[in-house]
Amino acid sequence: MQKFAQSLLAVLLGVAANTGAMAQADHPPAVLPLATEAEAKLIVYPPQPDALARGVVIVQFRTENLRIMPVFGPKAVEVSPHLGHVHVTVDGRAGTWAHTSLDPVIIVGLPPGPHQILMELADPNHKILTSETVNVTVPVTKGGKPHEH
Repeated sequence: MQKFAQSLLAVLLGVAANTGAMAQADHPPAVLPLATEAEAKLIVYPPQPDALARGVVIVQFRTENLRIMPVFGPKAVEVSPHLGHVHVTVDGRAGTWAHTSLDPVIIVGLPPGPHQILMELADPNHKILTSETVNVTVPVTKGGKPHEH
C-alpha cells in the first residue's frame, strides 16, 4: 500500500509539473510586462457643491492603469501593474503633499475666493506622469470665516 501511495504521488507530481510547463507554453504570462502597460490616467471630478457651500473643498478622483498606494522607491517603479500616488498643491504654495489613497482630497481653511488645486499623478520615485488642475471658488460662509477643524 505504501509503495502504491508513493507511485501515485510521483505520478501526480509529474502531471502537475507538466501541466505548469504546458500552461506556460499555451498561455500569456499572468502579469503584463511593464513595456506593454497602458499610460496612467488621472480623472478628477469637480468639488462636491454641498460641502463647498460650507467652505470645505472635497475633490474626488480616480486613476486608470495605476494603483494608488503608499509605496515609494526605485523597486516600486518596477512593479506591475504600476503603482503611484498623487501630489497635491494648493494655489502654487510650497507644501505639496503626497496623497496615497483613493480617498477624496479634502481641504479646509481656505479663505473665500478663487483657488487652484494641482493634482499630479506620480510614480513611486515622484516622477510626474500626468496632472489635472481643479479651479474652485470658496464662497463666503456664515460668519465670514473659513471652515476650520
